[in-house]
Amino acid sequence: MAQHYQTAIIGAGMAGLTAALYAARSGLSVLVIENKMAGGQIVTSPEVENYPGIVQISGFDLTEVLRKQAETFGAVLASGEAEELDLAATPKTFRLGGEAYTADTVILANGAEHRKLGCPGEGELTGRGVSYCATCDGAFFRGKEVCIVGGGNTALDDALYLARICQKVYLVHRREEFRASAVTVDRVLKNERISFIPNSQVKEIRGEGKVSSALLVNRDGKETELSVEAVFIAVGLKPENEVFAPQILLEDGYIKAGEDCLTNLPGVFAAGDTRTKLLRQLVTAAADGAVAAVQAETYLREQKG
Repeated sequence: MAQHYQTAIIGAGMAGLTAALYAARSGLSVLVIENKMAGGQIVTSPEVENYPGIVQISGFDLTEVLRKQAETFGAVLASGEAEELDLAATPKTFRLGGEAYTADTVILANGAEHRKLGCPGEGELTGRGVSYCATCDGAFFRGKEVCIVGGGNTALDDALYLARICQKVYLVHRREEFRASAVTVDRVLKNERISFIPNSQVKEIRGEGKVSSALLVNRDGKETELSVEAVFIAVGLKPENEVFAPQILLEDGYIKAGEDCLTNLPGVFAAGDTRTKLLRQLVTAAADGAVAAVQAETYLREQKG
């Protein structure tokens, strides 16, 4: 016989764990499924300073506190990957570790992965000067020289933000022209603290224990080494939502859901970085998790009549 839960949550990042906390605290039976490490992207961050009410904490410790809080109210965390998902069924069905499960509601909180450069030093120095979130980690490099990689709106907005707090910002882009809005491009080019380095890519990120430089190579093969203390990578996010299609409507790879976290399927909700949204931060992921859990509870109550 299939194991049954009132709410199954796919993903144990900030959105998923917050959803688990709210759903379990409201009395629902909750299963949280994570195929990697609980905490998502933030778990590897050594310092978190932008979560309201917490001056400073590591991503791992923040995750542990939230996980234990959710489990205190009865949420069950399981390691593995939900397979053979039928989100249109009533109840929803899936398999986990070869076992059959059903759930009255499902919250998709599987997040999105930052696109990587794939160069030497990137993985080794992540959290030690390599960052994928300027607004999260920029303050650690106040008054320092840094570089940011990318050419879209996010990269340019990040460059403008960093220019307010850093001594020098090198903006490295593999093309000659930006993909950002004209207004943002104009602001970047007029900012004296930002130096634009076009037609170039980061070949290697160097440093012993922390970032000390970035080795660039241009189209002609010429190499240049920048002495910087941080490399911010803003080349996009990659949501892994293909597994939910064609059951769930996607938009540019993200699950189509608004601030109410409703998807196109009754009883299925999307929370956090996986859904279409303006801002992807810890605080917005947590907010989504709370909203999705309340929506799931409301849906179950309405189904009972």
